[in-house]
Amino acid sequence: MLAIALFYGGRELHLRLTHVYEYDARVTADVVTISSRADGWVTDLAVREGMKVEAGQVLVKIDDRVAKLRVGALQSQVQAVQAERAKLRAEWRLSESQMDALTRTRTSGVLVREKALAALKSDLDLARLELERSKTLFSTRVINERQLQVSQAAVSKLESQIQQLQAEHEQATGSLEEAKSESYKLGVIDAQIATLAHQEANLEAQLSQQLVDVEDRTIKSPVPAVIDRTFVLPGEYVASGQRILLLHNPDEVWVEANIKETQVGKLKVGQTVRVSVDAYPSDAFEGRVARIGSATTARFALLPTPNPSGNFTKITQRVPVKIDMVKMPKSLTPGMMVEVEIDIR
Repeated sequence: MLAIALFYGGRELHLRLTHVYEYDARVTADVVTISSRADGWVTDLAVREGMKVEAGQVLVKIDDRVAKLRVGALQSQVQAVQAERAKLRAEWRLSESQMDALTRTRTSGVLVREKALAALKSDLDLARLELERSKTLFSTRVINERQLQVSQAAVSKLESQIQQLQAEHEQATGSLEEAKSESYKLGVIDAQIATLAHQEANLEAQLSQQLVDVEDRTIKSPVPAVIDRTFVLPGEYVASGQRILLLHNPDEVWVEANIKETQVGKLKVGQTVRVSVDAYPSDAFEGRVARIGSATTARFALLPTPNPSGNFTKITQRVPVKIDMVKMPKSLTPGMMVEVEIDIR
């Protein structure tokens, strides 16, 4: 009996020197609170407590009929603006074609009159020379008065034709300038098209926002998870921000142990940890120190502990230590009580 007592006593002493024990430890996980971003009635609750879901799987559906009607109305407005812009672009092309055709036609008319005017001026110069010659011949009695009058009539006729053609040339030039002024109409249409483009962009932004609202009414799981608890039932009305259910990823759990501050100095990241789970006493769980807390648990207390009387009782503080699971034969549930044995050698 003495030998047995010495053996177990020596073993216990060895373990006390080479390991850190802690009984205040629990299984922890990132528990995600799924909330509603939109108001409405719950039309479908596709999960129940304890159910496993995949990432992206539908959890809850909220009534989206009104939101879809708003999407349809915005889509109709966008289509109307697009149709109006297409109409203005067609008018712009038609006006451009008409302006080009009219400009070419009136430019040709101006050129024809310029050439005709040049030809008449040449004929007038020739007729004036002929008139001067006729006057000379008439003075010497070589020709009679009738022939002189014919030459004078020819000059007068050409001068009259030139004046008429000059008036027509000025009229054709004015018509050409009028045709060119049609280009200002194209500028007005361009401004209308630009205004419609801004309206369409504004409507597209509203439509995108409304589509997000429709999408938010179908709530999906962000990660592979287990449903921890549900707070609503189908048919209930939920408000924006109201929590609907809780879930966590069963593959991403760890142990948080509150180690005494007198023992924290012996811990290092990466040390092996033996974890004893109260729920599975016959199974061996193994972990590794992942993070040593930078503040004690007292700093996170909701109620401070002031000492106005001046009486002081020193209490050993606890530092949270995160332990990642390396060997986990069975799944662990957040909140389970465990005991840890950290090898500090």
